[in-house]
Amino acid sequence: MVEQNEETPDRSANQERTDELGTPDKAAEPETTPTETAAEEPAEGNDDEVVSGDAEVSGEDESEIAADYLEELLDIADLDGDIDIEVRQNRAYISVVTEENEEDLELLVGRRGEVLDALQELVRLSVLASTGQRSRLILDVAGYRDRRGDELKTMAEDAIASVKDSGNACHLKPLSPYERKIVHDIVAENGLHSESEGEGSKRHIVISVEATRDDVVEGDA
Repeated sequence: MVEQNEETPDRSANQERTDELGTPDKAAEPETTPTETAAEEPAEGNDDEVVSGDAEVSGEDESEIAADYLEELLDIADLDGDIDIEVRQNRAYISVVTEENEEDLELLVGRRGEVLDALQELVRLSVLASTGQRSRLILDVAGYRDRRGDELKTMAEDAIASVKDSGNACHLKPLSPYERKIVHDIVAENGLHSESEGEGSKRHIVISVEATRDDVVEGDA
């Protein structure tokens, strides 16, 4: 069943924050890995920005295609779930929800959302295959992204407080592109500077009082 609902974010579950909150910098050697600021976060996985010149499918079309794909997937996996369609921050937000047996849907989330991220890319590819245009839709299952968003907010606020108190930069644990974008926005709202460093699975955010290097890095956008 496909439903269009008002945005109703779930509240977060408790999670160990110290596993993700890094320690302040200690006059270490200069970083040599690629960096970028919040505005230049690369479109890895198509989560963080629109690449100039790329046409995008309309929200209504991509939502219908995504819903059809997900309904077929749920039937094949013999899982019960309803599909809600919303628009958040000018992009389609597709949620798979259920009032019963939510634990079954957790199979589509996986450890730290890894299965969910992979499934999101499959849904985006289904849109691309049907329309020839890229999609930036966000997929959520069983409220995971809302809960994770609350955890990221708490983690970012702890790091911000640490940086303000000590004046030292703080490295966070690696995050996905979508999660990094959330943290970048929170840091910006609090008047501090953030940039991503590292590559691949080691890409993480560094929060500091102010920028210490050029904001624009060639080839990073």
